Amino acid sequence: MRLARLFTFAASALALLFPLAPAWAADTCPVVQREELDLPATRAALRSSRPVTILALGSSSTEGVGASSPESSYPARLQARLRHVLAGRTVSVANRGKGGEDAGEMLVRLSRELEATHPTLVIWQAGANGAVRRENPARFAALMQEGIDRIQAAGADLVLMDNQRSPVILASVGHEAFDSTLARLARANHASLFSRGALMRRWEQAGLPTAAVLSADGMHHNDLGYECLSAALADAILTATAGGAAVASVR
Repeated sequence: MRLARLFTFAASALALLFPLAPAWAADTCPVVQREELDLPATRAALRSSRPVTILALGSSSTEGVGASSPESSYPARLQARLRHVLAGRTVSVANRGKGGEDAGEMLVRLSRELEATHPTLVIWQAGANGAVRRENPARFAALMQEGIDRIQAAGADLVLMDNQRSPVILASVGHEAFDSTLARLARANHASLFSRGALMRRWEQAGLPTAAVLSADGMHHNDLGYECLSAALADAILTATAGGAAVASVR
C-alpha cells in the first residue's frame, strides 16, 4: 500500500509538472551516446554462429509494468530488434522480471534461472525497490556481489542496469547510493554498466522529456520508454559484439 500511495502521489506531481508533454512516436527515439559494453562471451557465440540467450533478470521494469502488453516490455522489444538485425542467428531474450522484488528475492531464484536458460548474457536490473524502501545499501551491495559471483561462474557476460529517473525514485532519500553501488560493482568485477539514469539525461538533452517515457504511475516506463530503452540496449550490444565497429540498430 505504501508503494501504491507513492505511485499515486508521483503520478499527480508528474501531471502538474508536465501538463503539455508532447506525444512521441516509437520511431523518434533519439540517437545518443551509447553505453560501452564488454561482452566477450556473446561476441564469441555470434562469431561461431552459436545460439545466444540473454537472461533479463529484474523487477517490474524488466517484467514490463507500465507497458500496454508483454510484447512492449524491454526484453520483448530487445529480442525483436536483435533478431531483425542478426537475421539467420538464433537469439532469444528470456524475461525473468518480477514486480516488487529486491536484490535478495532475485538472488533466491538466480541459480534456478541460470540453470533453466544457460545464458550467454545476463542483464540484471536492480536497485529501484531497494531505493524506494530505503534499504541498506551495504546489504544491497553484498547481495549483488553474491549474484555477480554466480553469474560469472556460469561463464555468462554481465550487464548491470541501474535505476530510471522517475519522480518516485528521485524522491527517495539516498537513492543515489544504489546507482553508485552498481557502478562500483561493475568496475570491481570487470562487468558492464548500462546506466538508465545517464541514458535518460541524454534523452532529455536531445529533446525527449522524462514525462514522455514514463507511465502515469510516476515510476515505470511506458511503451515509448521501453522502446527507446531496447533501442539503446540493442545498439550497445550490437556494437560490442561487432568488435567495436559501429552497427546501426533498428529504429
